[in-house]
Amino acid sequence: MKISQQEQNQGILFALAAYSMWGLIPVYFKLVDSVSPFEVVAHRVIWSVIFLALFMAATGRWQTLLGNLRQKKLLASLTVSAIIISFNWLVFIWAVAQERILEASLGYYINPLISVLLGMIFLGERLRIAQWLAILIATAGVAYQLILLGSLPWVALALAFSFGFYGLLRKRIVVDPFCGLLIETLILSPIALIYLFWLHQQGQLTFIHSGSTTMLLLAAAGIVTSLPLICFAAGARRLTLTMNGLLQYIAPSIAFLLAVLVYHEPLNSERLITFACIWLGLVLFTAESLWRNRKIRIKPVIT
Repeated sequence: MKISQQEQNQGILFALAAYSMWGLIPVYFKLVDSVSPFEVVAHRVIWSVIFLALFMAATGRWQTLLGNLRQKKLLASLTVSAIIISFNWLVFIWAVAQERILEASLGYYINPLISVLLGMIFLGERLRIAQWLAILIATAGVAYQLILLGSLPWVALALAFSFGFYGLLRKRIVVDPFCGLLIETLILSPIALIYLFWLHQQGQLTFIHSGSTTMLLLAAAGIVTSLPLICFAAGARRLTLTMNGLLQYIAPSIAFLLAVLVYHEPLNSERLITFACIWLGLVLFTAESLWRNRKIRIKPVIT
């Protein structure tokens, strides 16, 4: 499907908004790090349903939503994407609470290259030599940490692959981004409600037993969750996976700076080597992509 210049420009704006909000989201999860990651995910689901339902009512999109709910194939696809994104949420929230924002940022640095690789495997997009080299350099960085340091950066890999597959699915699913996210959270909501009810029965529901500040923060999970995902879904439909991959550098860069400068997570030389390999691969990938796009734009038309 050919993407017009106007659609691409809109997609870039949506993507910039999404990745900036995602880059700052560790600040929010640090504020609720006393709450179990499972409960936070449950609140993200429930409050996202409420927020999006109000939005749908305000914008008169109910008929679109009802039409989508009648499509069994669409519901099946969104069930898969809902499971993937909920797993991504859980890993990320746990990582922030465990002071592993650096490793989480590493995952989102890897993610653009994973997206390109998935585009080749599932969408038939061809990789050029420089793109292959960028992926190999990034893989070397991960292999270094595994072989020499004896530890697999599983948080980074889990986040990279889960979000890469989520982006791939949302690109292929033909659905309004607002409806899509609402349906995803609706699918997850029965599980979330059952879990919260179980916590209440056990006397462990933080939402009730915490102070008003934590209660308000958990209730804000709907806005924190919905806005960047809405922007991402709207942007992904208007951009190639390659362009989307380029813009994704914004979120991990903000998270990286937060981890080092604000939360003072250790960045030793061994870990820096892994980051350096990822960054080198991304620089090569970005430079080649920009050079190729410029070459295509200035290519003369033969008449």
